[in-house]
Amino acid sequence: MAKKVVRSDEKKSVFGLDVNGPVFFTSSIFIIISIVLTLVFRESAEAFFTDLQDVVSTNADWFFILAVNIILIFLLYLAFGKFGGMRIGGPLAKPEFTTTSWFAMLFSAGMGIGLLFFGVGEPVMHFNNPPTAVPQTAEAATEAMNFTFLHYGLHPWAVYALVGLAMSYFTFTRGLPLTVRSIFYPFLGDRIYGKIGDAIDIFAVLATVFGLATSLGYGVQQIATGLNFVFGIPSGTLTQIILIGCITLIATVSVVLGVDKGVKVLSEWNMRIAILLLVLALILGPTVFIFRAFIENTGSYIFNFVHLATWSETYTGGNWQNFWTVLYWGWWIGWSPFVGMFIARISKGRTVREFILGVLLAPSLVTFFWMSTFGSAAIKQIMGGKEKLATAIDNDIATALFVFFEDYPMAAVINIVAILLIAGFFITSSDSGSLVVDNLTSGGKIDAPVGQRIFWALTEGSIAAVLLGGGGLLALQTASIITGLPFTIILLIMCYSLYKGLKEDWLKQQEKQSKKTMDNYEKIVSDLMAKRRNPETKKTEAQ
Repeated sequence: MAKKVVRSDEKKSVFGLDVNGPVFFTSSIFIIISIVLTLVFRESAEAFFTDLQDVVSTNADWFFILAVNIILIFLLYLAFGKFGGMRIGGPLAKPEFTTTSWFAMLFSAGMGIGLLFFGVGEPVMHFNNPPTAVPQTAEAATEAMNFTFLHYGLHPWAVYALVGLAMSYFTFTRGLPLTVRSIFYPFLGDRIYGKIGDAIDIFAVLATVFGLATSLGYGVQQIATGLNFVFGIPSGTLTQIILIGCITLIATVSVVLGVDKGVKVLSEWNMRIAILLLVLALILGPTVFIFRAFIENTGSYIFNFVHLATWSETYTGGNWQNFWTVLYWGWWIGWSPFVGMFIARISKGRTVREFILGVLLAPSLVTFFWMSTFGSAAIKQIMGGKEKLATAIDNDIATALFVFFEDYPMAAVINIVAILLIAGFFITSSDSGSLVVDNLTSGGKIDAPVGQRIFWALTEGSIAAVLLGGGGLLALQTASIITGLPFTIILLIMCYSLYKGLKEDWLKQQEKQSKKTMDNYEKIVSDLMAKRRNPETKKTEAQ
């Protein structure tokens, strides 16, 4: 058990806030300065970040690809190896949430907005512009779904699972704070409570806030587009800002209620609405085709898994991968502090094997079926002659889902359900993100004061509104992706740190088990010897 060193800032509040001062104020100041500079120098900032993104993608693509594969292999080793039976929180720990609630929360926080925003658009864009196949052919359709599965399947969830497992293990088993710094205790020891630890958490806060703000921006753009499509409401910046205000207020209420009453309830409702939308799309759409596509897509993904996971355009040239796979890997890695910490917060009591397989397999399979239902069906529409869908996606990908449903019965009703679901995922991303940032800035306190949760919920909504109003989303999105490169190195170090921690506790458990076995053996021998020395026993044996 790691011995915690009490820091001076844990003994007192700062301006009435129960926070870790260096992390809270440094992060807040940096966020404000970054937003102001991005808005003031918008055009130059976008050009700078775009050029920097191109440099990172072109020269570090191989590193991203190698890293995410190492992470996935490492997690499978843990799941099926000797550490798989170890329980987060200790041998007697029990899960805090049911498996259904646990799955609903991790799924809502992990990819909800992304699935709705890109579920139709990405497969169609790959179909129209595949990396190697001839556009708009059967081969292009297969390739489009293969890469969509790659971008939303096992690899991104492996990144989330690594951070979530490491944080939950060191928090609930070792008794360390629920922060990113705790993962590095095997390397830094008690120095995680000093400036080095503060720097790690500051970096995680910035990656979380900027990554979340840009994703929320995408979500509210899609909601506004849907309202315009269904009700004719203008989808301009004013509407988007009003939507952010309304949804942020709901997210704030959820944050005040906490994980059990707020985030959990909303996540479960999200899952119900998502299932309803999926069922409607399945029943009212080409049902048999979707089932066939799901089986074929999944089989093709598995069959070509190694090739897809390691492909890097070495011989074909081009930069298709830079704008898709490499950006996705940087994006998921940049988001991993947020999603990983939230998954960690809700995963006490799970075994290592249950955690890894649950986080890897369950969301991936649902995602594959979702993408087959919407993406493959959209490709079928285009192959059947509906060029309007392809054109709409080229012009504005936010319209993809709503144009897709035009040919469905009850299209207006389905689109209303879709809008509600997007809003629900927006809210759960905002409130869970607020809880995560509050954990980081409060020094790892799981139940920090309500006022701090409200502060971060309002801050995230304000950032998204300001960026939408000033047009700075592109620059901040690119900046958040670039943060994925240094954090990739941290993730690889995290693998070794987690392995070292698990091994130490596994050896202790084995030692305790051996000692217990030996004690039982000695007791049995002692009882037997005592019994044999007993005169009555000797008399009985003689007879």
